[in-house]
Amino acid sequence: MSAIYILWLREVKRYLRSRTQIIASLAQPLLYLLVLGFGLGPVFEKSGQGSYLQFVAPGVIGMGILFTSIFSGIGLLWDRQFGFLKETLVAPVPRLYIMMGRTLGGATIALLQGTLLLVVCLIAGFRPQHVALLPVALLFMAMIAIVFAALGTAVGSTLRDMQGFQLIMNFMVLPIFFLSGALFPLNNLPAALTVATRIDPLSYGVDGLRAAFLGLSHFSIAADLTVLLIVAAGFMMLGAWSFSRIQI
Repeated sequence: MSAIYILWLREVKRYLRSRTQIIASLAQPLLYLLVLGFGLGPVFEKSGQGSYLQFVAPGVIGMGILFTSIFSGIGLLWDRQFGFLKETLVAPVPRLYIMMGRTLGGATIALLQGTLLLVVCLIAGFRPQHVALLPVALLFMAMIAIVFAALGTAVGSTLRDMQGFQLIMNFMVLPIFFLSGALFPLNNLPAALTVATRIDPLSYGVDGLRAAFLGLSHFSIAADLTVLLIVAAGFMMLGAWSFSRIQI
């Protein structure tokens, strides 16, 4: 278990030392928050849906966690390229512990990033209606981070090329984000989009955040948490299997 802690601590320290990464990773979520939040606000209000900034802020938080956690798999490719991964794999510890330490480290970084985005959203004018449910919101943020950090590790374990990782991640990340309901309500969608949004794990994370912050839920908190737990377990097993097949 000490191996898990050491690898987790290494990932967190590497993130905290990179101030440029912290600032740069906030740029895209802030663009969605400010441009869409204020730009589409009047249209959203005229349709009788209330403040669009209030609606989109949980989605932007989920987006920041998604991007940070899933791209944590890039660190695996850097470690493979510079030889640190080989040194880690020959250590007398199970590979499952190594994979768990990296995944939890990536999830912790994503959770910190999501917390920073929450603070920025509060500064921009976002006002949670249920402050007592803040621990529930943090739980959903953690679950989103674990789900997609495990997925990033699973994908990073199967690739050797940085360009290949970028292509696959862009092919996966953008549909996951846009189909999650982060930018639009999930009600009254066409049948094909309804199916796609229900398959998307991030839909349940964003829905859980809205339920915790605003009391708005398309599914239910119990359903959201159950789905995220199942998907997290599945991606962890997939990541462990992929990691176990890495050739030294």
